[in-house]
Amino acid sequence: MSFDKIGLSENLLKTIREIGYTSPTPVQKEAIPEILQGRDILACAQTGTGKTASFALPIVDILQNSRKRNRLPRAIILAPTRELAAQVEENIIQYAANTALSTVLLVGGEIVTTQERKLKKGVDIIIATPGRIIDMFERGRMVLTDVKLIVIDEADRMLDMGFMPDVDRILAMLPRLRQTLLFSATIAPEIERISKQYQINPKQITVTRTSKTADTIDQHAVYVEPGNKRKVMRQILVDHPKDEPTIVFCNRKRDVDIVTKSLTKHGYAAQAFHGDMSQHARNEALDSFKRGESRILVTSDVAARGLDVTGVTLVINFDMPVSNEDYVHRIGRTGRAGKSGKAIIFVAPTEKGKLKRLEQLIKMTIPSLTIEMPKKEEIEIEVPTSIVKERPQKVKTQHRSERSIKEEETTPSIGPIIGFGDFIPAFMLVDPYSKITPAPIV
Repeated sequence: MSFDKIGLSENLLKTIREIGYTSPTPVQKEAIPEILQGRDILACAQTGTGKTASFALPIVDILQNSRKRNRLPRAIILAPTRELAAQVEENIIQYAANTALSTVLLVGGEIVTTQERKLKKGVDIIIATPGRIIDMFERGRMVLTDVKLIVIDEADRMLDMGFMPDVDRILAMLPRLRQTLLFSATIAPEIERISKQYQINPKQITVTRTSKTADTIDQHAVYVEPGNKRKVMRQILVDHPKDEPTIVFCNRKRDVDIVTKSLTKHGYAAQAFHGDMSQHARNEALDSFKRGESRILVTSDVAARGLDVTGVTLVINFDMPVSNEDYVHRIGRTGRAGKSGKAIIFVAPTEKGKLKRLEQLIKMTIPSLTIEMPKKEEIEIEVPTSIVKERPQKVKTQHRSERSIKEEETTPSIGPIIGFGDFIPAFMLVDPYSKITPAPIV
């Protein structure tokens, strides 16, 4: 089936052809016609299946053909992270290239006054994280009475990050007569509650099980001691083409910085990326990675979803993910759009049970991979024979400096001398090798 058959307007079809889209993905095939008809959607689809286009394309189509009133926003898209929100905005700008629609990105870490000016000027679509949109609403900087569509993207991630109370508040701010689109990788009880409370007879779409990993990803497990992870990782990178993007996932932000510094020290162009960095630093790191200036992105799970970088061929799980579902999202950064990719997970001796539970979730056995490490060169230290003969009880003198060795050769054999100046009283001379205790001084 082609996009011509799912009800999009000719103007948008022209844009799609210019972008290079040929046929819709399964989730797009099912969701787009329902959204165009004004129906609420509850969609369950794994990462990398084209979820963004499945709601962004029909939203652009609906808004370009409806009348704008009083410069008020008509659609809101909520995303759990700043990076995902920015990615969604990029896609919408691309889809709306041949329309007069305008967007604004409302996320933390950006200048508030700039966002306020855009809202005052008038926008059609707001893409935001929950906290910032509530902040703007409480400041009195936006009016939401004309909102006709709202999208809650990555709803399960919203739940994991504790954003569901904010989502409740935002949904309560909006007009009752609206279209609510809910997209999630898993359907937890809390997400079902949101659906029952705020959606009207939603169309449920399940494209594929969230625990299924893409067939285009070649997965391997590497058993390694925790202290050897960085060495093994560097050996893996030696065998991987240097011009192909690689993402390394760590559980802790501190480890992200440590691994990045280690890679940089060994000559790799690596960038750190985690939630404790400023928004400017995160944008710089992501842009550098996308431009190809740095080919390795070391990150926490903040980039497990929403990060869409073309051509990522290797994902390394430096740490076993805390949640097994996160493994699916992590390795979903490669093997996208039908292209092949490779995913490696490091397993410590104490984590074999975790690996088994992960394999039960994804319904497959991850084959082990042995990494051949280069042999260490044996270094022989020659001990000067003259020193050994003169002072056999001090063989360790080979580690001393040449200056200390010369001093030993010119020092009298009676032992160290303690005193001041060149003339020392006899009673102050000490022989460390003598077993005779000197008589007390009277």
